Amino acid sequence: MPSVSASPSIRPYRPADRSAVADVCVSTADEGGDSRARYPDEGLMPAIFAEPYCHLEPELAFVLDDGSGRAVGYVVGTGDTEAFAARFRESWIPWVAHRYPALAGAPRTPTEEMVGLLHTPERMILPELAAYPAHLHIDLLPEHQRRGHGRALMHTFLTALHDRGVPAVHLGMVTANKAARAFYDRLGFHEIAVEDPGPLTYLGRSTAVAQGRAPKGS
Repeated sequence: MPSVSASPSIRPYRPADRSAVADVCVSTADEGGDSRARYPDEGLMPAIFAEPYCHLEPELAFVLDDGSGRAVGYVVGTGDTEAFAARFRESWIPWVAHRYPALAGAPRTPTEEMVGLLHTPERMILPELAAYPAHLHIDLLPEHQRRGHGRALMHTFLTALHDRGVPAVHLGMVTANKAARAFYDRLGFHEIAVEDPGPLTYLGRSTAVAQGRAPKGS
């Protein structure tokens, strides 16, 4: 009798997922596409946008398991951006600074720009976002997109925040990523005006899951 593969499902992050989560991050970190050409060091983007969340706030890290135990998508974040930025500086930067030392001058390459971000976690704290204390990052491998998994991941994360009494969440997305913006719009996010946002657009919403249609399934 042929074996039947399990369906994809969402579960809490486990330390064994670290390499798979890093691969998802690298594979989606250039405006939703693979970032290896732009950022050749494959450890860099996960060290900024995925691993610190899994390390510092694992209770808010969830993965899409493809049914074989492999993480093919994730949502990570924090319920308190200001506190997270402080922990990032105090605990995370010393952990990775030997690989990515602080710059001696202005950044000259895309990689150096990202290293600059790594060493300035205070960039996460903007006065316009004070009413949205949580923030998140969500990514899925392309072959698992447009199947309802992103909505289900977001539903799981919002529910976890709401259960902790966190009222609202924000995210920063590259403005040029039109597909991502359409996804967030469908989930009830709205734009937050931020002075000098650079290449990013900031979006926010309540953590009450009724604002976005509940997923039909993962």
